[in-house]
Amino acid sequence: MSGAPKLQSLPEAAPPGALPQHVAIIMDGNRRWAEARGLPVALGHKAGAEAVRRTIQACAEQGIGWLTLFAFSSENWLRPPEEVTALTGLLRLYLRSEVATFAREGIRLRVIGDRARFGVETMREIDRAEAVTAGGTRLNVNVALSYGARDEILAAARAVAEAARAGTLDPASLDETAFAARLFTAGMPDPDLIIRTSGEQRLSNFLLWQAAYAEFVFQEVLWPDYGAEHLARALRDYGRRERRFGARPG
Repeated sequence: MSGAPKLQSLPEAAPPGALPQHVAIIMDGNRRWAEARGLPVALGHKAGAEAVRRTIQACAEQGIGWLTLFAFSSENWLRPPEEVTALTGLLRLYLRSEVATFAREGIRLRVIGDRARFGVETMREIDRAEAVTAGGTRLNVNVALSYGARDEILAAARAVAEAARAGTLDPASLDETAFAARLFTAGMPDPDLIIRTSGEQRLSNFLLWQAAYAEFVFQEVLWPDYGAEHLARALRDYGRRERRFGARPG
């Protein structure tokens, strides 16, 4: 039918042993790591920030092109106020301390999510970090902050509805590519591999649209203990799989 929406073409099946272009990680376990050691939760988050440094470096060394880290969900605002304050303070400190290293090593940093909820000071640090690292081509790092996939999809749907109402979009012409262009991840490849730490096995409202054909690896390690060896293990697991994107096996 001439007026039917076009479907996004799927990538060709990836051969076993291929390296993922885009790795996304649900960083889970900071609180449990701290509680197991009798430490304040804030120190668990601080140790988690060190794991972020190690993982970014490991991805750059492995030749990964894209890394998305789920750092703060839209639901995390419901945590105790003192924990939220500690998290946002750690975020600002991290941005200030790491931006020069990122720029020097060719790492581009971007934030996806509702950054406005963090306030003017944090937004200023985010904007500065994105601007300073904008020329990086070695590794693209996306940090999901105040992010929820359902909110993201709803916002994209509202944008489509507004465009249709304004007469700038024919709903019959809407396809997956046009819809994806209205998501926070517009212009980015979908994740090939999604890793979740701490033994939990759920998406928790993370990249629901983008994860349609992702491979999943669930690891028992708590996030503050994560390092290059854990990433390498996940990549080996991924490399043993043959991705067919819904096609029937040959």
